[in-house]
Amino acid sequence: GHQAALKAPPRMAGSPEKKDELEGTEAPFVSHLVELRDRLVRALIAVVIAFGALALWPGPAGLYDLLAAPLVAHLPKGATLIATNVISPILVPLKITLAAAFMLALPVVLYQVWAFVAPGLYSHEKKLVLPLVISSTILFVAGVAFCYFLVIPGMSQFIQAFAPASITAAPDIEQYFGFVLTLFLVFGIAFEVPIAVIVLARVGIVSIEQLRKFRGYFIVGAFIVAAVVTPPDVISQLALAIPMCILYEIGIIAAQLLIKHTKAPDAEAETAGDKTAG
Repeated sequence: GHQAALKAPPRMAGSPEKKDELEGTEAPFVSHLVELRDRLVRALIAVVIAFGALALWPGPAGLYDLLAAPLVAHLPKGATLIATNVISPILVPLKITLAAAFMLALPVVLYQVWAFVAPGLYSHEKKLVLPLVISSTILFVAGVAFCYFLVIPGMSQFIQAFAPASITAAPDIEQYFGFVLTLFLVFGIAFEVPIAVIVLARVGIVSIEQLRKFRGYFIVGAFIVAAVVTPPDVISQLALAIPMCILYEIGIIAAQLLIKHTKAPDAEAETAGDKTAG
């Protein structure tokens, strides 16, 4: 059962270092802090390497042009983005490169987070770590891509259609960057809904049945969140709320499948008992 699963990792660990990390009772808090620092340093190194690679190609200016493309495509003829701040033309592309580097290094960053949590998990739960790291990364990137290819162009078109003819739309690059980065983060995090659902169900905080009952509240919540975090146009609100609802359903299905395949033997017997009792 659980005890056997808990005892397994120290036996498997070959290095004395690992053994100390798991069994260190003298100063567990300090050893956890040291490990946290090491993990953060590794994540930071991954971001720095990604930043260096992106700075070489396509370069900060190239990345900015790429980021501005969905908006520029819908600007009136001859209009461009403007910089009202003296150092914006240098600072903003650098910030974009840093954000892109973080996205590129995301699998490493997430892996470090999971690896820090892993010693506290049972061995049958550790099998979930790698699939969750991969799926978290794919979902985050999917959220950002969805925002870049569908939401921003749709929103830009919507804004231009409503803009009076006497106004020349020439957004400031710093404001546009802040705005787009916020949207990317919101969509990236929103697309992690299935992961949150799977983890909550797997850890046993909520049951699949409770998640199904909670569906109505989640849909209302998704629309409220979308109304608060997206710009005040209907397109981006719907573009965030609807995928969140779909992803919630996907999360429930995936959680069911995962729980079936990753239960500890004794936990399986328990759930069977619960079902007959219910």
